[in-house]
Amino acid sequence: MTKRLLRAALFDLDGVVFDTEGQYSVFWGEQCRFYHPDKPGLEDKIKGQTLVQILDNYFSDMKDEHSVIIRRLDEFERNMKFEYVAGFLDFVSDLRRNGVKTAVVTSSNQAKMNSVYAARKEFKALFDAILTSEDFERSKPDPDCYLKGAATFGVTRDECVVFEDSFNGLKSGRAAGMAVIGLSTTNAAEAIKPYADCVVPDFMELDYNRLSGMLANLN
Repeated sequence: MTKRLLRAALFDLDGVVFDTEGQYSVFWGEQCRFYHPDKPGLEDKIKGQTLVQILDNYFSDMKDEHSVIIRRLDEFERNMKFEYVAGFLDFVSDLRRNGVKTAVVTSSNQAKMNSVYAARKEFKALFDAILTSEDFERSKPDPDCYLKGAATFGVTRDECVVFEDSFNGLKSGRAAGMAVIGLSTTNAAEAIKPYADCVVPDFMELDYNRLSGMLANLN
């Protein structure tokens, strides 16, 4: 088998760079209990979906409330805590020292990212590119976002690795034909294993050399 040349690492944001999924569960739990009290646990079902997908799939019969929900979400995100997933900062720094391009590829919009930039002044310097929902025509699980991530750096899909935690994100990376590392920060490791080449709990045991070894024998 041909050894993969690692030239670009493409990271989802929530649940991958930042440990924020628990906070979103709180927000969507409140909305779901208010609008869908007959559907307990709905907030778990919508994990990893974009805002548009959530509104279309679960709030389509109450379009007058969409602006209310969006306003609540914007306010919530302005006050979120953006704590890095364990080991991420050291890992991404090691990748860049070894010449790997890094990008965030997220379904979050620019307003959300402005909240990130305000809370984490160092954030932009960690990445060579930041792609948001405004940059994509189609949402995950479509591969559009990750293919554009590769195109940003002028690299092939075989030269990229995707880091994802949600089912839609994992499917997106797979559909793009890229190596996919799943993080079990949001869903159980066994649940996401079929959609990833490797599964890790966080970045604590990863560095450039270990990642290269993990990818070495993938088709």
